[in-house]
Amino acid sequence: MENLGALNVFVRAGEARSFTAAGRQLGISASAVSKAIVRLEERLGVRLFHRSTRTISLTPEGTLFLERCRRILCEVESAEAELLQTQSAPRGKLRISLPSVGTLFMPRLATFKRLYPDIELDFDYSDRLVDVIEEGFDAVIRTGEPSDSRLVSRRLGSCRRVIVGAPSYFSQAGIPHEPADLAHHACLLYRFPSTGKLDTWPVTRAADMPAIELPISMVTNTLDPQVCFAEQGLGIACLPEIAVFQQLQDGKLVTVLDEYNHESMVFHVLWPSSRHLSPKIRAFVDFIAEHLFPL
Repeated sequence: MENLGALNVFVRAGEARSFTAAGRQLGISASAVSKAIVRLEERLGVRLFHRSTRTISLTPEGTLFLERCRRILCEVESAEAELLQTQSAPRGKLRISLPSVGTLFMPRLATFKRLYPDIELDFDYSDRLVDVIEEGFDAVIRTGEPSDSRLVSRRLGSCRRVIVGAPSYFSQAGIPHEPADLAHHACLLYRFPSTGKLDTWPVTRAADMPAIELPISMVTNTLDPQVCFAEQGLGIACLPEIAVFQQLQDGKLVTVLDEYNHESMVFHVLWPSSRHLSPKIRAFVDFIAEHLFPL
């Protein structure tokens, strides 16, 4: 088991290309990772990493050993998963990444926790594009179409994106009746953390109509500031309908340009294809696929 522990440390470091990142995943210091790698190299009589003051990289021998160790650990994980399946309930730590809008899923996830009390939930809310495998996530919920061939995906549902503002804002600035009118409004824009690009609002326009340059009143890389500023009458924002459902119901926000806006956000759950679908992951995927939408 001690040897398996050393192999696990090596695999984490080899995939992350960082002793610090590997230590963060394992809950140990970068120094402890480095010492474990040195002991492994001494036992094997071969150098596994090239080291510099800032980076590490695998040697040819390390690259070959990494692939073999992955297969070994995968077999061990599969064996453990088979044993877990004989138990009455899924259990163990489940590390999940969700977009910031995923805070709205909390009532559903609370129900999941009540059904599976022996599963330890570890949520990471971020709009950046996390690396599921290298950062050690069991599963992620994402918007858009999956593009990582290393991951298996399952569609969860969809929701509209809506352009919203407070009644007080529209009483002062006027209501936009067509996309070109947006050029005269204070726009609360979203910046994608993974690319740094500003979000494009989903309004259709005539083929001969030039692209609309939205006046920037505020830019943020998470949804809460957009919702807050829109509620305060400081501008208009383009948001997932589920993020402002209650505000729309209460009349704090209203939608505009609905006839020009037909785009939806699609949500998927994804998990590593090389990973045995353990009872805890299977329970999570099956539950949210059945219960997440509609909210």
